[in-house]
Amino acid sequence: MLSRRLTLAALVPLALPVPLHPRLARAQAVATAPTDQAEIARIEAYLNGLRTLKAHFVQVAPNGALSQGTAWLDRPGRMRFQYAPPSPLLLVAGHGLVVFHDAALDQTSNIPLGMTPLGILLADHILLTGRVTVTALNRLPGEIELTLVRTARPTQGSLTLVFTDNPLTLRQWTVVDAQGQRTTVTLTNIELGGTFDQSLFEYVAVPHGQGGSG
Repeated sequence: MLSRRLTLAALVPLALPVPLHPRLARAQAVATAPTDQAEIARIEAYLNGLRTLKAHFVQVAPNGALSQGTAWLDRPGRMRFQYAPPSPLLLVAGHGLVVFHDAALDQTSNIPLGMTPLGILLADHILLTGRVTVTALNRLPGEIELTLVRTARPTQGSLTLVFTDNPLTLRQWTVVDAQGQRTTVTLTNIELGGTFDQSLFEYVAVPHGQGGSG
């Protein structure tokens, strides 16, 4: 049960129904110099050019627990996280929903894609303005970190994307929920482009102890 709650925490914090004071109802964008604005535009263009991706992932839960597996991304709107054994977890995004299944508990949760951080990454056209606000842009040696919130619900959580530079490549994201719980997903062995069997993005329960293709 704990692993299920922690994995869901990586998905839903930007959608939790936390009441907001009117003065806190909108996010404060980071003050950007022209060079920062150009960097944000470059990241936005990169994300919009990222149509399909397959990668190995390692997830670090708020309690430090590690899990791993294979991730597929097929924009717009489709993703699969196939957790490797002994994890009983499976996450499938498609048809406007994120389906999360725990085979060990035989429990399935359905969450509207647009109410999760994944909805930002899987949109048909990604805009880092308007409904999404950039609240931080940090440059590290060889890396760029960009933190985003839902503009109308900034206290409900944040999504930080980490890119390696030259060439710009998405390598990691961290979700921080309204309680400050942090979940990080790191991608390795990234393969871009190509087409995937669309059955990957249809939910089919996987019996506990059986992993998916990877």
